Amino acid sequence: MSDSLVVLPTYNERDNLRSLVDQLLALPAGLGVIVVDDASPDGTGAVADRLARRQPQRVSVIHRPGKLGLGTAYLAGFALALERGAQRILTMDADFSHQPRYVPQLIRSCDDGHDLAIGSRYVDGGGMPGCPRRRRLLSAAANVFAHLLLDLSARDATAGFRCYRREVLEGLPLHEIRSDGYSFLVEILFLVKCQGFRVAEVPILFEDRKRGKSKISRQEIWKAIWTVLRLARRRLGPLPGSSARRPGVEER
Repeated sequence: MSDSLVVLPTYNERDNLRSLVDQLLALPAGLGVIVVDDASPDGTGAVADRLARRQPQRVSVIHRPGKLGLGTAYLAGFALALERGAQRILTMDADFSHQPRYVPQLIRSCDDGHDLAIGSRYVDGGGMPGCPRRRRLLSAAANVFAHLLLDLSARDATAGFRCYRREVLEGLPLHEIRSDGYSFLVEILFLVKCQGFRVAEVPILFEDRKRGKSKISRQEIWKAIWTVLRLARRRLGPLPGSSARRPGVEER
C-alpha cells in the first residue's frame, strides 16, 4: 500500500468514479485510493468494488449503510488510511471539481515541511472558472464568515482538496468533531489552527461538476452557519461567571 492515500467520499458518482480513480493511479506519486461510499442508489459502490478487484493493492472500499454525511465519511477514511500506515492522507471531491493534476503539488508542499496543504481557490493563481455566480458567491460568503468569526489563516477555509501529514490526524482530537456535513472542513481546520500546525495553500482552478448533481443543500448551509457560530463561541471562551477554562494553543 502506498504511503499517500486519497480518501474519496462518494454518493451517486458512478459516472465519475472510474475515470477519476484511473487518473489518480496513473500519477507518478504512486497513490492508493480509499473510496467511502454511502450506499449510493446509482451503483457507485459496485463500480468501486470492481476497481478494487482490479487493483487490490491500491484501491480499498468502505461501504456504509446509508447517507451518513461527508464528515463521518472522512473520519472513516482517515481511520483506514492511518491503519494502513499512510504518511500523507489526501481528500478530494469525486466529481472532478478537484483535478488530479494538482495532487503532486499538494504532496510536495507537505514534504517541504507543511503539516496541511490546501488546494486553494483564493490565492494567486487559483480561481473558479466556469462556476455559476451563485456558487461563487456562496463560497466567498462562507469563507468571509469563517474568517471573521474564527480568525483562520487559510484563505480557502471551506476547500475539501487537502493533503494532511499523518502527524496532524494523529494529533487532532478527531473524536471531538461534531460536524457531519460540509462544515466538517471548517471544524477540522479550526482544530489544526488551535494545535498550531503549519498550513500552506496551493493554487488550484476549481471546476464545476460536469456530471451528476451538487450535494450542497440548504440544510447543509444552515448546519455550516451553526458550526461556525459554535466554534466561535468556543474560541471566545466561557461565559462570564463560568469556571470553564479557555482552550489553549499549542505551538509547534
